Amino acid sequence: MIKNNNTFTLQLPAEWEPQSGVMLTWPHQDTDWKPYLDEVIPCFVAIAQAIVRKEKLLIVCASMDEVKAALGNIDESRIIFREISSNDTWARDHGPIGIRLNGAPSVYDFTFNGWGLKFPANQDNQITKKLFESQVFSSHTGYQNMLHVVLEGGSIESDGEGTLLTTSRCLLSKNRNEYKSKEEIADYFQMIFGLKRILWLNKGYLAGDDTDSHIDTLARFCNPQTIAYVQCTDESDEHFKELSQMEQELQKFKTMDGKPYRLIPLPMAEPVYEDGERLPATYANFLIINETVLMPGYNSPLDEVARLQLQQAFPDREIVVINCLPLIKQHGSLHCVTMQFPEGFL
Repeated sequence: MIKNNNTFTLQLPAEWEPQSGVMLTWPHQDTDWKPYLDEVIPCFVAIAQAIVRKEKLLIVCASMDEVKAALGNIDESRIIFREISSNDTWARDHGPIGIRLNGAPSVYDFTFNGWGLKFPANQDNQITKKLFESQVFSSHTGYQNMLHVVLEGGSIESDGEGTLLTTSRCLLSKNRNEYKSKEEIADYFQMIFGLKRILWLNKGYLAGDDTDSHIDTLARFCNPQTIAYVQCTDESDEHFKELSQMEQELQKFKTMDGKPYRLIPLPMAEPVYEDGERLPATYANFLIINETVLMPGYNSPLDEVARLQLQQAFPDREIVVINCLPLIKQHGSLHCVTMQFPEGFL
């Protein structure tokens, strides 16, 4: 907890802290998933099954009956359904961001504008408010309207101890908060999240990424001393220069106590193409849940290489690989379609 103005404490919990549940926003006919529903729904079912084994699952959907039919034999006692209209399925970016205010749970509701006005998001931007109004959260969970600021959950990584990891390409991009300087954005986030510092990555991208380099596609906190990141060793790959420069930036970062981070490289995923376009396949887009890490796989021999590397970062958690080839057809992966809630929120 970080004391703010000597009156209250704020914390942006780390993803590895105990959780009450995870949110999914289910794909449906009125989303861009329409041509791929037969492929992508089994992927969502696999994610849902893995989550329910460890914690609660909140499903935002157009039709609860359709989702129940797709889920089949699953423990519905751990699932909360809410029928709410949506444009798309990227819960990481339109979902609530959980904080602790004076130790009590509270959700922030930021503006989601389709990654800088790239895509329609009018319905997605209403989901957090409608969830709170539907009393999905525990009775002592608060709601904080932050709609004067554009922020997506995939653009920030917290170590739970006052350090935020992010990318300048996203937070300083056009059509988000360009009316604020980097210093103003940093000061504001430090205030609302109770931060001691922000680590900015200026390099690193994935071809086919619509998010302007979300941090959760590139580099992730695994504990306060460890960062897993995408490493490219193929000099002929278009990502080699940028990801090498990003690696050098990570090597210069220091932990709170002034030591270099333990860096765990994840392999650059094998190139995947759709209609001649390279898709943003990444092993960094994993989700940490209770006792487990869900890692995206792409039906590649590199899946096992990435799993073994990630196991080094999480020796006490099971690494479960889920085929996410369908997800990257819409330019996201496993972490992008989920949003976790810390313990006490659901």
